[in-house]
Amino acid sequence: MTDQLPVPGDAVEPVGTASQASQAGTDTAPAAPAGIHDADVDRLFGAGGPLAPAVGTFKPRQSQTEMAKAVADAIANQQVLMAEAGTGTGKTFAYLVPALLWGGKTIISTGTKNLQDQLFLRDIPTVRAALRAPVSVALLKGRSNYVCHYHLERTLQNGRLTSRDDVGHLREISRFIKMTSSGDKAELAKVPENATIWNLVTSTRDNCMGAECQYYQDCFVMKARREAQQADVVVVNHHLFFADVALKDTGVAELLPSANTVIFDEAHQLPDTATLFFGQSVSTSQVLELCRDVLAEGLAHARGGPDWAKVVTVVEKAARDLRLAFGQDSMRLSLPQILPTSQFFPALETLKKELAGMITVLEENAARAETIEACRVRALELAAAYDAWKPDAKAAAAEQAVLWVEAFSSSLQLHKTPLSIAPIFSSQREGTARSWIFTSATLAVKNDFRHFSDQLGLTGEPAKTWPSPFNYGEQGLLYVPTGLPEPNSMGYTDAVVDCALPVIEAAGGRTFFLCTTIRAVNRVAERLRAEFAERGLDFPLFVQGERGRTELLDSFRNAGNAVLVGSQSFWEGVDVRGDALSLVIIDKLPFAPPDDPVLAARIEVMEKQGMNGFVHHQLPEAIITLKQGAGRLIRDVDDRGVLMICDPRIITKPYGRRIWQSLPPFRRTRVQADVIGFFHPDHSDTALEGGEAA
Repeated sequence: MTDQLPVPGDAVEPVGTASQASQAGTDTAPAAPAGIHDADVDRLFGAGGPLAPAVGTFKPRQSQTEMAKAVADAIANQQVLMAEAGTGTGKTFAYLVPALLWGGKTIISTGTKNLQDQLFLRDIPTVRAALRAPVSVALLKGRSNYVCHYHLERTLQNGRLTSRDDVGHLREISRFIKMTSSGDKAELAKVPENATIWNLVTSTRDNCMGAECQYYQDCFVMKARREAQQADVVVVNHHLFFADVALKDTGVAELLPSANTVIFDEAHQLPDTATLFFGQSVSTSQVLELCRDVLAEGLAHARGGPDWAKVVTVVEKAARDLRLAFGQDSMRLSLPQILPTSQFFPALETLKKELAGMITVLEENAARAETIEACRVRALELAAAYDAWKPDAKAAAAEQAVLWVEAFSSSLQLHKTPLSIAPIFSSQREGTARSWIFTSATLAVKNDFRHFSDQLGLTGEPAKTWPSPFNYGEQGLLYVPTGLPEPNSMGYTDAVVDCALPVIEAAGGRTFFLCTTIRAVNRVAERLRAEFAERGLDFPLFVQGERGRTELLDSFRNAGNAVLVGSQSFWEGVDVRGDALSLVIIDKLPFAPPDDPVLAARIEVMEKQGMNGFVHHQLPEAIITLKQGAGRLIRDVDDRGVLMICDPRIITKPYGRRIWQSLPPFRRTRVQADVIGFFHPDHSDTALEGGEAA
């Protein structure tokens, strides 16, 4: 999707424009502009600058202007910059202005597809119009976001739909493809993003026909990539960026050589995302999808050949038997944790053998149709992935990797994850000189960037922090209740709910209740539903999983007095301004589960190197996550609210002080009456002067 609307008026004369990128070819990035002056940035962000009339709520902020100068300097000198900007700084404009004026060919990577759409549809057009900058902009998403002509046609012909919803959704998609210019499923609001029908009408890297496809010239994925090639600014997301670096399957690899500037927004997510893609994973669900396609293509193009049902049945059984080697759902085990007597090892060998047998049949019939040949190639890639997962702990340790398995309700994934992504990511940044900007509200722990920089191999690179312009001492209150048991004790979640109920009532609903586990989400929701009914509290209750995230947030905002209970996906990237959100409750400090196989392996390596795994890894990770959760509360200069952290360890443990010092400088209290008084100052006898020192 390309946004190249004409911009009225004369363009601001930038010191080197983004159009230079398209003149430079694809082998070498153009030289970055020199001579960006602080005075230029001051003028653009000043009260009389172009941003103020274009953005009705725009007010000059020193922290925003200073960040923009640092970004402009990094662009001019083709340097790395780690930039932490507190909530309300306006970091998006702070990097967009220099990027659009001086960034040359720029790739902007965001944390989520929602943020991608926000940048492309709202923020970039606003800044571009204000600056009258002559730049073209493209949006590039992963292939699963675009309707595939070939797979849509095949699904329409097969007609193997299991629900009435699927039939209705397929009808809507058939209409949509005739009207859309982008094929982006985000444009089709009538079909939910998580509807099962999308799996049947989009392509994957495995089942894409590529240039052999009869619809190649009309392909929405190829169109999006062509537009990205020609655009001055390309908006992607982290998953897409790293999938491309690892798999060369998204079009970003073709963009990188000509890019002057790469900007990562929500950069705190990069270590986890990069680890996901620099590792190797293979799933039994991929085998089952391949079997489904082999059967369909075999019956369509080689019906007189082998017994295709028999060919795929033995492979399907082997894949399901591998999953059944582990009884329980939602389980993670590292290789050393799998018992030598487990059925997993023989089941893995059986699957490899049966997969090899199917490959032989596909080789014998590949000449009959291009689609059968495509299935053969997929089968070879899957077989190679299973062969690469060798159950040899010593070999994995030598490769600085950890082998582990993850069981879901109907599939089993085998993972090979690097213990450190720093060497891999550093190698990606070598070669052509360009600027790399990493920005987020949460990169540092008490102004120390080492945890983030060490993970990405950025040690020694420039890092700067700009505080939030909000008056946290006046706008917010941090409350840690007394009398709660230790978080690992029986009945802890019930005790948290009992403690939270008077505060929720005082707040008039308007609450985010953030939990660290799905189990806690379900228990909190169950208790609140019962308590609201018993006490006659008319607060709408929204629970993660009952509806999509976007729908839940819209309903929460519109209600004005609701309570939303959620886990990880609501700790960050959620913006609710105004009175609709006035209380954020956090049940526990968000430490990663100690049984996580990759975490355990990383801690073991760190401790062999003489470091403390808890102090140097687990604690900084928890602080950054907690800062994200706390950041949901105050989103604007007029917001007021209470942050309630229920976990007593923030007071009782020696590391609690480090956590306190990393949070916004709210007034603090341990007295419930102070919180009630904050919400109802006219009815309170409490004179809160920072409350009880916590």
